Amino acid sequence: MNTNYYAVIMAGGIGSRFWPVSTTAFPKQFHDMLGTGQSLLQKTFSRLNRLIPSQNIYVLTNERYLDLTLEQLPEINASQVVLEPAMRNTAPCILLSALKIKKENPDALMLVAPSDHWIEDEAAFIEDVQMGFDACQRQDILLTLGIQPTFPNTGYGYIESVEKAASPIKEVKQFREKPDYETAKQFIADGNFLWNAGIFLWSVKSIVKSFEQHMPKMHALFAEGIPSLNTEAESSFIAAKYANAENISIDYGIMENATNVFVKAASFDWNDLGTWGALYDKMTTESTENAVVRAIPHLKNTNGNMIYTASEKLVVVDGISDYIIVDKDEVLLIFPKKKEQDIKTLLQEVAQKFGETYT
Repeated sequence: MNTNYYAVIMAGGIGSRFWPVSTTAFPKQFHDMLGTGQSLLQKTFSRLNRLIPSQNIYVLTNERYLDLTLEQLPEINASQVVLEPAMRNTAPCILLSALKIKKENPDALMLVAPSDHWIEDEAAFIEDVQMGFDACQRQDILLTLGIQPTFPNTGYGYIESVEKAASPIKEVKQFREKPDYETAKQFIADGNFLWNAGIFLWSVKSIVKSFEQHMPKMHALFAEGIPSLNTEAESSFIAAKYANAENISIDYGIMENATNVFVKAASFDWNDLGTWGALYDKMTTESTENAVVRAIPHLKNTNGNMIYTASEKLVVVDGISDYIIVDKDEVLLIFPKKKEQDIKTLLQEVAQKFGETYT
């Protein structure tokens, strides 16, 4: 394995649209959402570990998930878990991890990937990453992997690439916000738009230089701590300074401003598993099917349901269609699938009425 290859797994989110399975104490990336025997985080780690040495894989997460991370990933040690003392979006934690890696290995190439995506064809994923690393080694570029749209999705941001480029790695024209349905249809008709999956590759030199250019204030804040990075003094520096960083995503802070941004269309299948509906889509091919995780189903006159139980349990359903049915510990959720985006709001209502007991 190439010791210059590094990866950073983003594992700090709460995944509130997957309530009641995903909770603040135990978010979705630590759950086996598809009943495969591995959590989403473990699946992501093992995929990256096919190309990247385990000692070079870092996990970015919140302080409260340190024990959970180390328990699920015995291949890494505590120094590879970069803990955020405050939620500050993706730019600060990516800069911090880039500075840590650059200090250890100035020739490092770095991949950043979310912990909760589902990728079936891991061999194709590794080929894309290898091609990306090769390109980032040759040139001073910031590369993102975009997903070929399969329908006019209004829930994702899009990446517009320059139209006439022979290379599979194309220059990015611009990043586009989540569109309305008509605009999304136009994007797909144009043919040079990809979904933004939030998977990035670059050399540590290139990304640190980009922060110096486009976010000098944030770069100065963290550069002050370079002497303490990868030492015992690191945690006290982060505790003192991290919360002062601007709350901004890597997309807004860097990718939309830099002039050396490129995209490669992913050759692997992809699902961001952001909602119960996304999990349903991943598990079914026909809209009439019921998707079932762990439950022992006895179903009549019922179709299009997402049924999930925390343990193997007989679930009898008759006459209900297009619902999310989730049984977990002290919570039973029966909720229309078409209202899945409202689960975030529902969670707030539950928290207001019952406190933190169920959230």
